[in-house]
Amino acid sequence: MSASHTDSGSPSAWLAYARADLTLAETPPPSGVLLELLGFHAQQAAEKAVKAVILHRTREPAAFSHNVRRLFRDAEAAGASVPPLSTEAMGALTQYAVITRYPANLGEVDEAEWQRAVADARAVVEWAERELAHS
Repeated sequence: MSASHTDSGSPSAWLAYARADLTLAETPPPSGVLLELLGFHAQQAAEKAVKAVILHRTREPAAFSHNVRRLFRDAEAAGASVPPLSTEAMGALTQYAVITRYPANLGEVDEAEWQRAVADARAVVEWAERELAHS
C-alpha cells in the first residue's frame, strides 16, 4: 500500500477512504448482499469526509464519533461551510454506523432508503472535496 492514502494525519487520505466507501455504497448489490451493509458504507463515506474537513481546518484529528450531526457541528465550529444535509438526513445516515451491521428489529432497508443514503453520502463527499480545495 502506498503511504499517500494511509497517513492518518492527511486530510486527503481521509478523503480517499471516503471516496472508496462511497464507491462501495454505490455498487449495485450482488445477490445475497443486504442493503443495510451498503448503507453502512454510505455512512462511513460521510463520516470520513467530514473528518477530512475537520483535520484540514484544525490540523487535529476529529472526535472519535460515528455521529454525522456531531461531526458537522465540529466542522462548522472549525470554520467549514454550511453542511449539505438537513439535520434529519444527518440522523438517517448516522443510524447506518453501527445498528445496521448486525441483526436488529429495525426493519429492512429498501432500495429507496439505500439510494437516499448514497445520495446523501455523495453530497457530503462532494462538499468535503470543495472544502479541501478552497481553504
